[in-house]
Amino acid sequence: MGGTIHTVETTDILQQIRSDAAAAAAQLVEAAALHKGQIVVIGCSSSEVVGHQVGSWSTPEVGQAIYDGLQSVFAPAGIYLAAQCCEHLNRALIVEREAVPFAEIVNVVPQPKAGGSFATACYKNFSHPVAVEEIRADAGLDIGGTLIGMHLKKVAVPVRLQQRTIGQAILLAARVRPKFIGGERAFYDDKLKDGYPEY
Repeated sequence: MGGTIHTVETTDILQQIRSDAAAAAAQLVEAAALHKGQIVVIGCSSSEVVGHQVGSWSTPEVGQAIYDGLQSVFAPAGIYLAAQCCEHLNRALIVEREAVPFAEIVNVVPQPKAGGSFATACYKNFSHPVAVEEIRADAGLDIGGTLIGMHLKKVAVPVRLQQRTIGQAILLAARVRPKFIGGERAFYDDKLKDGYPEY
């Protein structure tokens, strides 16, 4: 693995990161009309959150703070997190086993310098963590330019959140909607235009 794992000890900084993450999660739940059983893919560069280039300043405390902030919103709503690992693990995902009961799991345990600090925090905190190579998530948060699009269902739709950053990292968000198919003779279900409703 190699490299240095960095630390952040300032309580105020970590609290602000938790707060930023919780705000982003709450705004995404509302904007994407997320509901119980859906999956949100999270790409996260803890390096970018503390103002460094992606992959250069892996910070476990930051990964944990973001996990805590997101889960303060998603867990009570029954929404699953899927943590996208870094490129060293080919952007595999860490997710709760019950969220992907039929998925083919792969064998890897993320570390801060091989998977990322956020994926490592998820692996340590999930009840039954597994790694999978791909997923089709219902929405996503990209913290620091980690490129999560490969793990979203079609069709991805950008979402503009009021929360534009987490720490110093740029925050981008997306939701999905079913494809419109057919043509000029087709009729569409209005309930599906804005996403996947809960039935």
